[in-house]
Amino acid sequence: MIKREAQQEIVTLLQEFPAVGLLGPRQVGKTTLAEEIAAMFKPEPIYLDLESPSDQAKLSEPEDYFELHKGRLIILDEIQRMPGLFQILRGVIDRRRRQGLKSGQFLVLGSASLELLKQSSETLAGRIAYKELSALNVAEIPEGSQKEQDHLWLRGGFPDSYLAKTDEASLRWRLNFISTYLERDVPQFGSRIPAVALRRLWTMLAHQQGSQLNIAQLGANLDISLMTAKRYIELLEDLLLIRTLRPWSGNIGKRLVKAPKVYIRDSGLVHALLNLKTQDDVLSHPVIGASWEGFVIENLISCLSVGITPWFYRTSAGAEIDLVIEQNAQKNYAIEIKRSLSPSMSKGFYLGCEDIGATHRFIVYPGKERFPINKTTTAIPLIEMMAELRSMR
Repeated sequence: MIKREAQQEIVTLLQEFPAVGLLGPRQVGKTTLAEEIAAMFKPEPIYLDLESPSDQAKLSEPEDYFELHKGRLIILDEIQRMPGLFQILRGVIDRRRRQGLKSGQFLVLGSASLELLKQSSETLAGRIAYKELSALNVAEIPEGSQKEQDHLWLRGGFPDSYLAKTDEASLRWRLNFISTYLERDVPQFGSRIPAVALRRLWTMLAHQQGSQLNIAQLGANLDISLMTAKRYIELLEDLLLIRTLRPWSGNIGKRLVKAPKVYIRDSGLVHALLNLKTQDDVLSHPVIGASWEGFVIENLISCLSVGITPWFYRTSAGAEIDLVIEQNAQKNYAIEIKRSLSPSMSKGFYLGCEDIGATHRFIVYPGKERFPINKTTTAIPLIEMMAELRSMR
């Protein structure tokens, strides 16, 4: 069993809010984590899987069911299956507040971020806290060795993929995961989207990992309209499968790029879509740099506290920073990502740091030691960079 970093934070939120929403893609470990948390509560919590017809039947009269189990934590898995529950939860929570019950009543699990937020932003405002559960990161794997880090990079952070007995078994799991999403889960949210077209889009994004998003070009390649291509992208982002990283847009008098960069969030899925079975396959493929960049970015973003937004920086003149993280005027991190044991700072990175007034400059590389590149920039292993970002909390 891999202990998840989010566990204690969720327990704390349950002590402060009536409801907590745990969001993440399917198979990322939400249910397992919920079971771990449930073991910490007395009396024993109630668990309902809303994809199960029998559990759905228990909620034919939800207010009566919740009243019957008042005083116990109720876990509602795949809450997007019954979005009408949000309005009922509001009434139950408000009624219990008047009775002096203020926290730890509901833990809701969902596989889609935006869909959940749309349903609950008004009905549960002030009554629910959200936490996103990302795939496994390097701080959570049992051994922090470079070998295990590369193992995680190859297979990705879905627990069943990472823990598979062989690379071949891991790849089979990921290919099945992709097919299941396209055939079963996507139709729940976009019934008119053909699975074949969406798979082609997903594969195109794998080839273009870390590139600036050109929706018009993607639409042309798929022979679909710009609006349809945009809807496909939004759906994959809604299902927490891709990330669009927005460009930094401070007022510095430079011509800044406006299109976001797009990443498939799990490196293992990138490799599966490109049929890269082993680490040697990845190391010899043109996607190596972009795949490592996306892997590092997901690990670093998992360390950020609520309210801190990640960006990238690029100007039309060539100044570029892979990741910009601003906390305040005193802490402005510029982070470059290099898949090299002898990383060097490019002129574009130096110019970008000057443009944004970076107070901290780092190059994340796949080595073991932290050392200075020059007086202002430090080369740093990924695990240490994650610790740096946690210190911003």
